[in-house]
Amino acid sequence: MPEATAAPPPAQREKSAPQRAMEKLGLRRDIDLALHLPLRWEDETRVTPIADSPDGEPVQVEGVVTECRLEQRGRRQLVVRITDDSDTLLLRFLNFYPSHQKTLAVGQRVRVRGEARLGFFGREMVHPHFKAVDEHTPLATALTPVYPTSAQLPQAYLRKAVAAALKRAPLEELLPAGSVPAGLPTLRQALQRLHQPPADASMAALEDHSHPAWQRLKFEELLAQQLSQQMAQRERARLRAPRLRAAPGGLHEQLLATLPFALTGAQRRVAEEIATDLGRPHDGDPDSAMPMHRLLQGDVGSGKTVVAALAAAVAMDADWQCALMAPTELLAEQHFRKLIPWLEPLLAARGQSIAWLTGSRKGKARQAMVDKVASGEAALVVGTQAVIQDSVHFARLGLAIIDEQHRFGVAQRLELRRKLADSDGPGAGLEPHLLMMSATPIPRTLAMTYYADLDVSTLDELPPGRTPVLTKVFADEKRDAVVAKIADEVAKGRQVYWVCPLIAESEKVDLENATATHQRLSEALAGHEVGLLHGRMPAADKAAVMARFAGGQMAVLVATTVIEVGVDVPNASLMVIEHAERFGLSQLHQLRGRVGRGAVASVCVLLYQGPLSPPAKDRLRAMAETTDGFEIARRDLEIRGPGEFMGARQSGDALLRFADLDEDAPLLQRARSLAPQLLARHPAAAQAHVARWLDTRADYLKA
Repeated sequence: MPEATAAPPPAQREKSAPQRAMEKLGLRRDIDLALHLPLRWEDETRVTPIADSPDGEPVQVEGVVTECRLEQRGRRQLVVRITDDSDTLLLRFLNFYPSHQKTLAVGQRVRVRGEARLGFFGREMVHPHFKAVDEHTPLATALTPVYPTSAQLPQAYLRKAVAAALKRAPLEELLPAGSVPAGLPTLRQALQRLHQPPADASMAALEDHSHPAWQRLKFEELLAQQLSQQMAQRERARLRAPRLRAAPGGLHEQLLATLPFALTGAQRRVAEEIATDLGRPHDGDPDSAMPMHRLLQGDVGSGKTVVAALAAAVAMDADWQCALMAPTELLAEQHFRKLIPWLEPLLAARGQSIAWLTGSRKGKARQAMVDKVASGEAALVVGTQAVIQDSVHFARLGLAIIDEQHRFGVAQRLELRRKLADSDGPGAGLEPHLLMMSATPIPRTLAMTYYADLDVSTLDELPPGRTPVLTKVFADEKRDAVVAKIADEVAKGRQVYWVCPLIAESEKVDLENATATHQRLSEALAGHEVGLLHGRMPAADKAAVMARFAGGQMAVLVATTVIEVGVDVPNASLMVIEHAERFGLSQLHQLRGRVGRGAVASVCVLLYQGPLSPPAKDRLRAMAETTDGFEIARRDLEIRGPGEFMGARQSGDALLRFADLDEDAPLLQRARSLAPQLLARHPAAAQAHVARWLDTRADYLKA
């Protein structure tokens, strides 16, 4: 007799579709399921007589099926009539299975939940939830949760999984007595009340998140977030970075003396803040400093590049290298072109150079740059993600500058910081200083939470000579009038941008639209050069197009690539953004910043195709009403919420799931003041609290 084959161990068994769906939603631990809270609740604790059903509101009724038939009205429908002691109700199903007809057979008692509406045939429900019952089937004793889920994860399965996890999850109180605001329940009580609210719970308080149970969760979440920020800050305080100071009469002073313009007061102030950070000794050690972790924020055109150049000059003065990384090759090249005339002559006198590293640089040219970086001859390295490739080794990386930092993932920023610590040179074991730049100003409430571990410098003053930009919003039907306006501007010797959206999912169609737009404008503006710029062009062709536009030979530039940052053409006076409803608010503001860079009055035209969604209307309205980048950022936060606003800092994981930065400001303030006390007096409780709430996501805050 053949030997029976043993069943594979649980870890090797293939997971069911619902199990895989739960993992995809991040529901791996019991605590993950316990914190997976309902979107809404349904009241199945009472049955309402059919006659008393409110029109258009969710209600649960119970009755006996008196009719069940198929109807053909354009498409097959299942029509069922149920009756109780008060009235009859028609149930209509446009999509149904054979099992529906069995459960809803004549004579069967059913309990039905949905929205009852008065129609031609009396009260009617379309696609209600239903189940077979008898006279003794008990009603639910708590409100029924409806969870965020996916197609492969039925509500019934998820409800059972959450209920089981809630019993197993470690929900003991971690915080010492007096930490939690008075009047709030324990964590276990709070979760129990949100997953299974009693029948008499206030539905309004549950749905608007004002219920004490929600307040407890929000406080816990905000406290975990503040603790993790301060723990990251303390961890960095124990690290060491090279101490960087400008040499008297050295590169920094020479750069200041040769700049072709005067710095604004804001630029001088911020440059001094950065220089102080770089040169401050660490615990009395004259050769090391605490790693700088500073965010430089400033509106479009506020002059962040020159501040970055001055910071780089301090590092290079101290015989350390600087790396400047930008998210796109176009932006990296714009920085490169600005820095070359400022720094290259000064570096050449020292026997040093600037290296250029991007994905498009291949072969011997790339290897030559890599060799210069490794030898230290390249004092400044400018590029894209190519800067952090494994094959790139720095001799002495002292300062890393990341532009448009929100467009980089956490892993990329951490990798740039490791380039010094993992080296074999004099910087082994040290951290480079980190300067992050953003042209998207950070609202105050966001700075208090997501950037609580950063020092923030703000360029709040624009260089002289910038002219205000008038923004106009037109439906696509006005396109011919816009083209006529372009002809007027070009006739006056001015230049124009025409930006088309490029969405990954529809890239082929978008490129075809851009090419068609380029063709139409070329025909309408005969005698004037119209250029086309898109992401599939070779880097050399892109550079040639940009050079002709920047040099004034090209009248109009049609672009699909992201040109919102770094491009500086003072003669450009008109920006047309096609399908403006498809762009984010901060991106629209960045694009608008490409005009108004000279003395000529400039206009930004937003062309849209209706109908507009409410968020799209809000974005276009904000653009028309203000040019203030800080106000734009505040409105962007209102429209999108902090998760989307922060972009890649979370690497796709929202660090705040329950708390609202505006509504919950008092809870945030309490969490901010409590966090350092817990770390000082109850470090083990603080660590356990962060682990419960953030798990591995706490690592995101370190970048």
